Amino acid sequence: MADLFDSGGTKEPAHSTAPRPLADRLRPRTLSEVIGQEQVLGPDAPLGVMLASGSLSSLVLWGPPGVGKTTIARLLADETDLHFVQISAIFTGVPDLKKVFEAAKIRRGNGQGTLLFVDEVHRFNKAQQDSFLPHMEDGTILLVGATTENPSFELNAAVLSRAQVLILERLSLKDLERLAQRAEKELDRNLPLTGEAREALLEMADGDGRALLNLIEQVAAWKVDKKLDPEGLSTRLMRRAAKYDKGGEEHYNLISALHKSVRGSDPDAALYWLARMLAGGEDPRYLARRIVRMAVEDIGLADPQAQSICLHAWEVYERLGSPEGELALAQAVVYLALAPKSNAAYVGYKAAVQLARKTGSAMPPMHILNAPTKMMKEHGFGAGYAYDHDAEDGFSGQNYFPDGVARPDLYQPVERGFERELKKRVEYFSKLRQRRG
Repeated sequence: MADLFDSGGTKEPAHSTAPRPLADRLRPRTLSEVIGQEQVLGPDAPLGVMLASGSLSSLVLWGPPGVGKTTIARLLADETDLHFVQISAIFTGVPDLKKVFEAAKIRRGNGQGTLLFVDEVHRFNKAQQDSFLPHMEDGTILLVGATTENPSFELNAAVLSRAQVLILERLSLKDLERLAQRAEKELDRNLPLTGEAREALLEMADGDGRALLNLIEQVAAWKVDKKLDPEGLSTRLMRRAAKYDKGGEEHYNLISALHKSVRGSDPDAALYWLARMLAGGEDPRYLARRIVRMAVEDIGLADPQAQSICLHAWEVYERLGSPEGELALAQAVVYLALAPKSNAAYVGYKAAVQLARKTGSAMPPMHILNAPTKMMKEHGFGAGYAYDHDAEDGFSGQNYFPDGVARPDLYQPVERGFERELKKRVEYFSKLRQRRG
């Protein structure tokens, strides 16, 4: 059974004339032929150091599709003379795993180690992941897992403690161009594209090398009289949808990027991330809610109008719908990015929550309690309360915190926007309070 998962898989029948896919024909034969991923494969990078020292350990390769995870795993086996076995967590159950482990034990007894490559390793449940541990610890297998999901959330802590996580990145346009040139050499002809159309083709791949090679195979098969421009290319090829998981990690990555771009006063970046999320199919109402949150958290009272503008943009979207209403959200994002920033009220409220938890059920001071009954008045409720409107400057300076609770400075306005004025008022009342205390 284990041999079904071994390197090479099922051999193609001798009579088959089906051409090998371009992606398979261009699969690197050595690690030095891998395009991109220098941050992992370079001489001073983790894998480069491991191989140079002969101390390869179990790994988890984390990255988007088409960046070389399977290729790197296969080449690692070649570099280390380990027997390469590949399985997919989607199609492999516990009985299959047991057979793989038994075959690896036999090889180990014969003096050969096993590099077990597990594609989509995050698909295994906790019990299945735990089954790898004893075989990793005794050296029966060297595990190389591949995943497109964040290992911190998807893999057991025990597995992560025994494997080093290496992050693979989307291929850059420069990397994709190198791959395209390699494909043209393999095909022995240039792609019938203008320079702009060629760049558009690379962008369609969205950092996925395998996707680019599939696109190149299509383009190379066309019979055209002249080079195609971007418009001619787009009529023949559908643009590849950008990777976006509305309920997953990508969703949280992009909303974080949008929020931090607004906080960083960069309207161009904020518009870009807003457009990315909308293009990925994000619910505009979710974005409208988060935009209001940004106004509350990061602009605050430095620009009291910001909240109203965001709420109004939300209302405009509800009236117009998509795509017209999305422009209102874009305008709100630009306004927030360029607005003066303050999180003073946000920080003050969090400090107030902590103080409230610390002080428990401490009562307000007696002089600010109501005394609706004769008995309560006799017990001192409301006694000594100073009505501020009757005081000089409309300010009595009385204490409103529970007895025994030192007065904190929870709200500390900044020297930006409207909070400059609020800061003057805070300081004004503070001085009056000191004089009358």
